[in-house]
Amino acid sequence: LGDTFGWINALGARYVSVVTRDGKEYLIPNEDLITGQVVNWSHSDDFVRLDIHFGTSYADDPHKVRALAVEAALGVPRVLHSKPPVCHVVGFGDSSVDYILRFWIRDPTQGLTNIRGDVFLALWDAFRANGITIPFPQREVRILGDASS
Repeated sequence: LGDTFGWINALGARYVSVVTRDGKEYLIPNEDLITGQVVNWSHSDDFVRLDIHFGTSYADDPHKVRALAVEAALGVPRVLHSKPPVCHVVGFGDSSVDYILRFWIRDPTQGLTNIRGDVFLALWDAFRANGITIPFPQREVRILGDASS
């Protein structure tokens, strides 16, 4: 519910007890469950698609970047091969060509942040090995002299 992710511990007449990954217990009023948006990660199936946004230098070939991103994601054990990853160009930013990498996992209860981190590290390794640059904004600072002198 909202930003709270966890498992239902107990159902009460007035509230639901939800225990999060870090062991916190939330008592959520039943009204919030009825009126708010609830995502059930285990109701119909356990497939979850995750998105990662990243950018590369304008000097890099976007076709090569897309292929490397998909290959890197497939090298991460929890990423499904049966629903292969896809990578698309989504924009031209101030400092980078912007991409989205979408991939599927089947075990969301094993963690989402850790799998995203594993895919980011796989991207980093693949890009470094192939000369792909992850740019960052650069600023030029000029210090002007005193106008009175």
